[in-house]
Amino acid sequence: MKLIIKVIIPAYNEQNSIAKVIHDIPKLVDEIIVVNNNSTDKTKENASQAGATVLLEVKKGYGYACLKGMHYLAQQKNKPDIVVFLDGDYSDYPEQLIKIINPIIHHHFDFVIGTRVKALREKGAMTPQQIFGNKLATFLMTLFFNANFTDLGPFRAIKYDTLLALNMEDKTYGWTVEMQLKALKQKITYTEVPINYRNRIGVSKVSGTIKGSVLAGIKILGWIFKYSFKK
Repeated sequence: MKLIIKVIIPAYNEQNSIAKVIHDIPKLVDEIIVVNNNSTDKTKENASQAGATVLLEVKKGYGYACLKGMHYLAQQKNKPDIVVFLDGDYSDYPEQLIKIINPIIHHHFDFVIGTRVKALREKGAMTPQQIFGNKLATFLMTLFFNANFTDLGPFRAIKYDTLLALNMEDKTYGWTVEMQLKALKQKITYTEVPINYRNRIGVSKVSGTIKGSVLAGIKILGWIFKYSFKK
């Protein structure tokens, strides 16, 4: 039986990259859902012309956009088997989606993260604050939960039923770490897959600004300490 695979792409002002992302996603994907997070450019038009389903989420925030995509999936008659989350800035290689879903399909994992390892990462693709933040967050998850995570990479795949069971709630910067922490708490099987990573098209709305980096860091650490002391 063919698995139903859907992709959710949160996008804010990604008019120059979104069509490239959509075109590079493997054809085995059943639907590409771009959640236009109140963009002021032609993200919506370019995503639609490239063949994606485009939703509008006026509340700004990565988590808001992801939750909008999930709500859309919940309304469909035929639910997906696997949901893939992918950024719209073309920093990831969408064609590597196959590598990310393979552990779910062939090895029965519930959750897979594409890890942006240094050897496969283009110079400058991650800012120093991103690298430091990832190391700190994953170190704390190892310390508190004996986790094996090495990255908070946004390119990830998860079984749909597992995603629902996580009861995701973060609206902004903490979405990725919330998913990983809840996976640990619920003892969901997970693994990581090394992926290539390049310099994004355009400027990051989070790591590209001091304010964004600080707010993201506070939110990520907040989720970790919240779960560290939660029974």
